[in-house]
Parts: sequence; structure tokens; C-alpha cells
Amino acid sequence: MYFTSMSELSKNMSKGFLVTIVGICANIVLVVIKIYAGLLGKSQALVADGIHSLSDLLSDFIVLFGLKWGAMDADENHPFGHGRIETLSSMIVGILLIGAGVGIVYNSVEVLYEHQKAEPTLLTIFIAFTSILIKETMYWYTVLIGRKMKSMLLIANAWHHRTDALSSVAVLIGVGGVYLNPDWYLADSLASLFVTYFIFRAGGQMVCTALKEVADTAPSKDVLDKIRDTAQTVDGVINAHDIHARFSGGQIFSEIHIVVNPEITVREGHEIADEVERAVIAEVDDLVRVIVHVDPIED
Repeated sequence: MYFTSMSELSKNMSKGFLVTIVGICANIVLVVIKIYAGLLGKSQALVADGIHSLSDLLSDFIVLFGLKWGAMDADENHPFGHGRIETLSSMIVGILLIGAGVGIVYNSVEVLYEHQKAEPTLLTIFIAFTSILIKETMYWYTVLIGRKMKSMLLIANAWHHRTDALSSVAVLIGVGGVYLNPDWYLADSLASLFVTYFIFRAGGQMVCTALKEVADTAPSKDVLDKIRDTAQTVDGVINAHDIHARFSGGQIFSEIHIVVNPEITVREGHEIADEVERAVIAEVDDLVRVIVHVDPIED
């Protein structure tokens, strides 16, 4: 079977851990400076953004857990591996995103309702701008590693970085507007409400994707057709049918029935099945395991 080599897999996992550790360090710094600068600069929006970064920090630790346990090899109690741990971790990250969005909405509505006036300083503007640069950099760093590893968990965490950057954009617009004109003191809350759409969208997509995996939702028809068509190109395969597939931890597991000449030996049937397995795994992206059932052709 055409699995990624152990050395390459280990290298990718190391990169996954590294990008997450870098994210933890960045979030610790951002939590401290946002909350401190928000209190010092009298910016409620920046304090709320600091709390949002705190949820990022929590999600980073969840990601470390998912990467460590989700990548464990299959064992007697988990014959299909531990990929669902990564799925569960990704769902938790998505829920945290939605929770952070709810917190931002609540805070913004409260400020709008009570007409609370802000008194931001240049420090709060500088911190918001710096946060955007750091979190957008972390987004691209994390999402590139996640795509290379085909890790839904890392990609989900990358979007957590992106939403934090968007949140800081809202803070920058709001705080900057109030700094230029104190009469616009509600601008930061209005901008925050606009950004929560992206937060809810990203979190909802992550939760829905994870739920589909938990429910053993099949990949698209195109993927199933590609599995069948590839199997039927193998010498000795008359046709392929009863193809089933499901996602687990961003990877695809499949079962397939192939029809062969009933006059061939068991050994020959087994060799054809092995060739089907190799061909399908090589051709279909994210497919890591195929169970091939050999059926004799009927009259």
C-alpha cells in the first residue's frame, strides 16, 4: 500500500507540533498585551479581543492533544486508528469559535445598549494593528502545514487564528474611528458585530464537517466513482460494485467488491485484490485504507 513513509510522517507531525507551539507562544503574548493595553488605554473592545485570544490559546492545547493521540497507530481496541480523536478535537475548536463569537456579540450589544463611551489611546491602535499582523501570519503558517499534513484539526486551528485577526481588524477600525472622532464611540461595537459573521461561519463549518465524519458520511459521488473506475482498470477485474467509503480524521476508509473469473485460483484472486488496493490508494487523494472483497462472476 502507498502510505506516506514513516520518516515523512514523523517529519510532518513534528511540523504540526511546532506550528502549534509557536501559536501557543504567540497567543500568550497577545492575551497579556491586549488585556493590559485595553485596561490601560480604556478600550473595552481590546479587552474583549484579549479574551478572544484566550480562547485561541485553549484551542491550541486541544490541537496538541488531537495531534498526539489522533496520529497513534491502530491497535487491538482501535483497529481503524485514532483519527476520530482529531475529528472530536476539531469539533471542540469549532464550538470554541462559536462561543467566542457569542461572547463578542454579547459584549458589543451591551456597549450599544448602554451607550458606553470609549477613550482609546494610540497604544490600543498599535496593539490591534500588531495583533492583525501576528495572527494573519499564524493563519498562513498553520494552514499551509495543515494542508500538507491533510490535517482537518490544524486547518481548523488556522481559521481560529484568522478569526482572531478579523476580530482585531474590527477593533482597529472601531478604536481608530473613536480616536479620530470621540462622537463615533459606538464604531468599535458595530464593527465587532460585523466580524462575528465570519467567526460563526468558520466555527459552523468546522462543527458540521466533524459531525459528518462522526456520522460516517460518505465522500462525494465523484470520489466513489473514481474508486470504482480505478479498480476496474486493474487486469483481472471484470467490474467493481458495492463501494462504501467514510471519512475519519480527514482520511478516507473504503470497502469495495470486485468481480473476477471464477476459474482463477485463490492466490490469483488475492493478487488481483492487492493490486486493486495499491492502485486505488495511489489514485484517490486522502484514501488510506481499502478492504477488497473478491466475488466470482455469476452466469
